[in-house]
Amino acid sequence: MKQETSAWLQTQRLLAHQQPERPRHGLSVEGELIGSIEESLVLQLGADALKQYGLDLHWRNDTWVLDGQTDGTLRLNQLAKLMRAQGLAGAWRDEQLLVCNAAGQKVATIERGAVRPLGIATRAVHLVGYCEDGALWVQQRSEDKANNPGMWDTLMGGMVSAQDSLPEALARETWEEAGLHVTELAHVAHGGCIEFSRPSDEAEGQGYMVERIDWFSALVPDVLQPVNQDGEVQRFERLTLSALEDWLVQGRFTPEASLVLASYMGW
Repeated sequence: MKQETSAWLQTQRLLAHQQPERPRHGLSVEGELIGSIEESLVLQLGADALKQYGLDLHWRNDTWVLDGQTDGTLRLNQLAKLMRAQGLAGAWRDEQLLVCNAAGQKVATIERGAVRPLGIATRAVHLVGYCEDGALWVQQRSEDKANNPGMWDTLMGGMVSAQDSLPEALARETWEEAGLHVTELAHVAHGGCIEFSRPSDEAEGQGYMVERIDWFSALVPDVLQPVNQDGEVQRFERLTLSALEDWLVQGRFTPEASLVLASYMGW
């Protein structure tokens, strides 16, 4: 590793874990702590609007408690719809993500676009695809992506939805983003986990990202080439490890891909 790479990596690791820019307090549903919110978001939502959506968000024991007549999933998704109506949600995906308690047990599910403003922890999966000569396949994200448009990423990176197991998410995202079947790849292996906790610019800067990334590596046989299927990737490049290191230090990769690739490199 070059000296400048070492300094870059230290900075990336510091940026991965940052305190909220403003005070946040716990968010509770069904008696379980599932996220965190800023008081300003509660005030913007407004008690009257919450009531119209069948919700009551009140302060109890230093925690915001979301009550209502329905179960946790319906309550959280009503809250997500209200946030969307008021322009306080992230990009709407019509995709449900798991909502878990501190022990990792399922409490409910919620629309993906609401997780950052509510500080709900998410889980993602990345695939580092390497070639027979050691080079790596990387992708350039579409300019239409809500987050990090046009930046470079691992061969595949995506969320684990509520309906997916980790292997299912790996297979689905690998096909959607790279047009590859996991069964066609060789030496598929779980490489490790990367965790992030840092402010997010969603909901007018009131979001907070808490995420665990499980990353895998696999050999992409030379007879195969990635071809995007979902329109979220501009192009793919095959980089030597030397070129990859240069691109990382130049800041071409997303923060998530940067640390996944650094971990793959053994740094």
